Amino acid sequence: MKGPLHPCDSPLPTFTTTPHVTCRRSFPATPMSVPEARDWARSLLSLGGPSPILDDTLLLLSEVITNAITHSDSSHSPSGQVTVQITRLGTAIRVEVADAGSSTTPTVRTPTLADDGGRGLWLVDTLADEWGFQHNGTDGLVWFRLTEHD
Repeated sequence: MKGPLHPCDSPLPTFTTTPHVTCRRSFPATPMSVPEARDWARSLLSLGGPSPILDDTLLLLSEVITNAITHSDSSHSPSGQVTVQITRLGTAIRVEVADAGSSTTPTVRTPTLADDGGRGLWLVDTLADEWGFQHNGTDGLVWFRLTEHD
C-alpha cells in the first residue's frame, strides 16, 4: 500500500524554525519508485526556497533507495516495499531507507572510471556528515545525515 505511514499534511517547515519533524512513506520496491520518492522528498524539504543541502539530500536518497530496491529482498516479492523516513532536526536532515533485508552488508567501494555503477555508497560516504546501516534479523536500514553549514 502506497502512502504515508504517518501523514504529513504539509511540507516540513523551514530549517531554521523546526526543532524536529518526521515524515515517513512506503514505496513499491520497483525502479519507478526512485523518482517518486525523490519528488516526495523535494516537496517536503523545499518549502521556503531551496536549501544548500537539498540537492545533496535528493541525490543521496536516490542512491540509497536504488540500492534498497536492487540489493534487498524487498524486490523479490510483488508486494515488496521500501520505506523512506525523513527527519528534520533544526538545520540537519536525516534520511532512512528501510527494506526487507539482504544477505550482503552495505559496503563502500571506490569505483573506477570504467565502472557502470557502484557509486551509491561512495557518494553517501563522501557527501554525508554521517551515515550507517542496521540489520535487525530480517530487515535492513541505511541512513544518512546532512547538515546545512555556513
